[in-house]
Amino acid sequence: MADFDEQQSTQDDDNERHDELVVSDLEAAGEAEIAEPEDQNIDTMSPSELRATAYGAQEEAEKFRDAALRAEAEMQNLRRRTEREVEHAVKYGVEKLIQSLLPVVDSLEKAIESAEQSDADSEATLAIIEGMGLCQRLFIDVMAKEGVVVIDPHGEPFDPNLHQAISMIESPEVEPNSVIAVVQKGYQLNGRLVRPAMVMVAKNTPASSS
Repeated sequence: MADFDEQQSTQDDDNERHDELVVSDLEAAGEAEIAEPEDQNIDTMSPSELRATAYGAQEEAEKFRDAALRAEAEMQNLRRRTEREVEHAVKYGVEKLIQSLLPVVDSLEKAIESAEQSDADSEATLAIIEGMGLCQRLFIDVMAKEGVVVIDPHGEPFDPNLHQAISMIESPEVEPNSVIAVVQKGYQLNGRLVRPAMVMVAKNTPASSS
């Protein structure tokens, strides 16, 4: 029995020594991981080497700073460009639809003018004219809600940015370069010209020879 106890005690001592060795190895490994070889290298570097290392680190920092500033500027430009594109889409997204509807409005206007110039004065004809006029006004009101403005420059000075002259007519009764007739009305969408007004413009009357 004593031999068994002695053997057990010897085995326990071996286990304790083994545990101490394992702990010692783990502590040594931890210290090796915590150690900073760069700091140890710095201790052995000369002043010139230290200055060169510092300058190199400063240059790297400047490069990263410049890259960050460029990235920030690019993000700001992208954000502004995206905002402009969204605003543009909101303001002018219906432009093609408006262009497609303008011939319908023109046809209604011409039909009303033709009906008003006819000799028919029956109640049926007057009701048709009134109905077409109502349809025309509804079209104009709907387009106005979308930002459409009618260009009807009769009697106004000719503006090449908004008007397209189809002919020049001598007219001593009005000022030269004035619009004396509107053949087809123009339209703007939120300040952008969708279609210029087709107009006739007054020109100077030549002086009569004596």
